[in-house]
Amino acid sequence: MDYQKRFILALFLLLAILSLGSLGYFLIENISILDAIYMTLITISTVGFREVTNLSVLGKLFTMVLIIAGVGVLFYTLTTTLEFIIEGHLKGILEKRRKEKHMKRLKNHFIVCGFGKVGKQVVSELKKYNFPFIVVENNPKKVENSISNGNLTIEGDASLENVLIDAGIERSKGLVSAVDTDADNVFIVLTARSINEKLFIVSRADSFKAIKKLEKAGANRVISPAIIGGRRMATMLFKPLVCDFLDVVSQSDNIEYQLEEIVIQKNSTFVNSMIKDSGIREKHGALVLAIQKRTGELSTSPSPETIIEENDKLVIMGTKWQINSLNEALNK
Repeated sequence: MDYQKRFILALFLLLAILSLGSLGYFLIENISILDAIYMTLITISTVGFREVTNLSVLGKLFTMVLIIAGVGVLFYTLTTTLEFIIEGHLKGILEKRRKEKHMKRLKNHFIVCGFGKVGKQVVSELKKYNFPFIVVENNPKKVENSISNGNLTIEGDASLENVLIDAGIERSKGLVSAVDTDADNVFIVLTARSINEKLFIVSRADSFKAIKKLEKAGANRVISPAIIGGRRMATMLFKPLVCDFLDVVSQSDNIEYQLEEIVIQKNSTFVNSMIKDSGIREKHGALVLAIQKRTGELSTSPSPETIIEENDKLVIMGTKWQINSLNEALNK
């Protein structure tokens, strides 16, 4: 039985013994209700104050029974109450400190601002790939919901510097601003960008006008669920197979082929080699679908003679085994 149920049971037993004791003295000794309550309290508390009247034989027997039952109930109530207050409070403090320490140790994590419909989906995807993250939410009910789902959560306004600093924005890898209004998202993006210039920021936008504002505020990418949803529904009408294929390739865990994004590090063996000579296809079996140069230029159909340089980003398609093999080669 948890602390709350035991606490409620203890209060119920105490109320029952007080009621039965008072009723017993009232009926047996024929005294007033106030005197009956007084007799019950001094009996179960064993304080030894004077009795309001000389007890009859039946009254003495009743008192002995009441002492045995009442003292036990009172002791149980006191210990349960202390246990409920002290241990429950300490547990909350210790849990809070444990989470705070965990948050302070996090590096290269993601910050999700807003735990609404969009924020929940973002969190679900981050959990799917085991990425570390912290949720920032100022709605108490949503905060409770996030915590109950096992998420590291900070209650506060994500547009405030101190809240984002508490979330470790200076050490984080990216931030998602997914609150309900465009104005709030703009403020969050502005604040986040002012603290961490290198942070990768993705923001939600409800209106087309807000997209430009969010980009000017510092968002690297702006996503409009309404616009994307509308385009997707229209595309589904005349290219359903293409849409289904992209869904399966980009989101399914159970298919053979997957899409992956890799970054070419400084000491990689692929640096300064052409795609055709890199061994990505011949040794690892993966395909290079696109390459983004460190200048920002994106090539969606790179030629085999394209030279791979440091900090280039490659979009790869392959099986799990092929992608894992390629990642192992990158990390050598």
